[in-house]
Amino acid sequence: MTDKDPRPNRPVERRASKRFPIEQEALYKILDHRAAAPESGSGMTLDISSGGVLFETTQQLQTGKRVELSVNWPAELEGGCPLKFVAVGRLVRAEETRAAMHIEQYEFRTRRNKELLPIDPEMATRGRLSYY
Repeated sequence: MTDKDPRPNRPVERRASKRFPIEQEALYKILDHRAAAPESGSGMTLDISSGGVLFETTQQLQTGKRVELSVNWPAELEGGCPLKFVAVGRLVRAEETRAAMHIEQYEFRTRRNKELLPIDPEMATRGRLSYY
């Protein structure tokens, strides 16, 4: 007996953008102008796409809230300058220790390297540092 059902056994991927399994430390902050102190926490990204991020949380978050997520990016600029990925968007799914956000805007920022070389005093007096 053969199965004539053309559907595959696995669920169909309906997302328009490919997800990448990037697991990096992350910090998140709920953007709520009414809160006296913004709710924040740390976690780990599980996967990232051009449309969103799935990440672990330290507490359950509320769907629909705006969130800012900062991630230590695994790649560096030429010359070894570390990067940070910062995204702002809405939480579209929230479970006990996981949340998914839709990215509304993002940017890459340079971040401090823990092992920065000392600044050349002559360069500091000129008020300018050279970038690679």
